[in-house]
Amino acid sequence: MLRSVSRRTVLSSLAVLSAGAVLAACSDGGDETPTAAADQPAEPTTTASTTTAAKAPEPAGTVDMAKLLEPGALPDMALGKADAPVTIVEYASMTCPHCAHFHETTLPEIKTKYIDTGKARLILREFPFDPRAEAGFMLARCSKDNYFPMVDVLFKQQQGWAAAENARDALLQISKLAGFTQESFEACLTDQKLLDEIRAVRTRGAEEFKVDSTPTFFINGNQYKGALSIEEMSAIIDGML
Repeated sequence: MLRSVSRRTVLSSLAVLSAGAVLAACSDGGDETPTAAADQPAEPTTTASTTTAAKAPEPAGTVDMAKLLEPGALPDMALGKADAPVTIVEYASMTCPHCAHFHETTLPEIKTKYIDTGKARLILREFPFDPRAEAGFMLARCSKDNYFPMVDVLFKQQQGWAAAENARDALLQISKLAGFTQESFEACLTDQKLLDEIRAVRTRGAEEFKVDSTPTFFINGNQYKGALSIEEMSAIIDGML
């Protein structure tokens, strides 16, 4: 999956890849079913955390934060102040439903409560499991200063392109609304250097930090797997402030 391929692989693969397999790809365990660690519910569940303060979940492990923040193949894309006391590094796949769920339901409140107030910083790193996810991240990178708005749109409209019979046409329509022309769209998705760099981000995450499912979060060096709820992430961050 990570090996170099021909220049048009991502663009040409968009129309033929099985949509069902794509939307199941939140893990890399050799099949198309998310691992238990990443298999969070697609919809909020009713738990005690909805009425009482949630207890911070136990981390799955830890990493050296200084090593985690070392520059990689691509510049990190971040929200929030660089000197925020809490740094969240998220590894995500654009076709992962659990990642979309986090970005739609949890991140907006976390952004308002912690990121915009200078308490936390979020770094999003690419961990694509399939050509459609690679294409989504490539388009976000080609959007330059509009990286996060493009990511937001692609997550919100995930069913419309990741599950489409022909994802190329669906992504083209979304991209045109974001200011792409057909020429710039095709130029982006045939940029082999960019594709190799995105794959290098994923390879580093897997090899150096043992990321094997999405979403995976590192919060001040502690690892958490799965789409954390607002209550869970708030409890983690509050405990670090």
